[in-house]
Amino acid sequence: MRTVGTAQLQAYEIIRDQILDGTYPGGMKLVEARLAEEIGVSRTPIREAIRRLEQEGLIKRKKVYKPTETDLRHLFQMRILIECHAAKMAASYMIEEDIEELKTCIEIARTGNSEEIVKANKKFHDMIVRECRNPIMIDTVDKMQSIIYLFSRAVVLYKRPFLIDEHELICQAIANRDPEQASTLMEKHLKADLEFSLEIVN
Repeated sequence: MRTVGTAQLQAYEIIRDQILDGTYPGGMKLVEARLAEEIGVSRTPIREAIRRLEQEGLIKRKKVYKPTETDLRHLFQMRILIECHAAKMAASYMIEEDIEELKTCIEIARTGNSEEIVKANKKFHDMIVRECRNPIMIDTVDKMQSIIYLFSRAVVLYKRPFLIDEHELICQAIANRDPEQASTLMEKHLKADLEFSLEIVN
């Protein structure tokens, strides 16, 4: 017999994954009774799962989050502030083993399938963010993680030009121990992501 906690976790993971993979598109209304029937649980775990996803920003007013242009600009403003600083710190402090891991992410992104590229893209940025060595900044990015993933996935699946080339340049600047160049390249990269995301949304 499934406990309420187990049912809630199952409902949360299924609904979250359906949002992140686009099965539940932005703006879609989520009806508790229908979700309960689809997932095979009662409405209580569905309600709790929706509440948790609202806290993560993936659901607003019982609808799948559909960002406005302003929302996107605010999100990327925060990412630019944190990730440019993190890139600068990575160029100063990232160990060689982790730099090699960044290169592996780039290689996977050049040769992998869509899902492998999405994961490699996420790992590349996550590794750099961890180098900011500021727990408040890291926590801020963690709280935005689902929303960031949503748009990073779209950027990959819609095949934004030069995405992987930009990662390679950022990695080179980090490997060359050039903090200012790493930060500048990260800013250009994220601004290009923003403009591409705005085109998709509009």
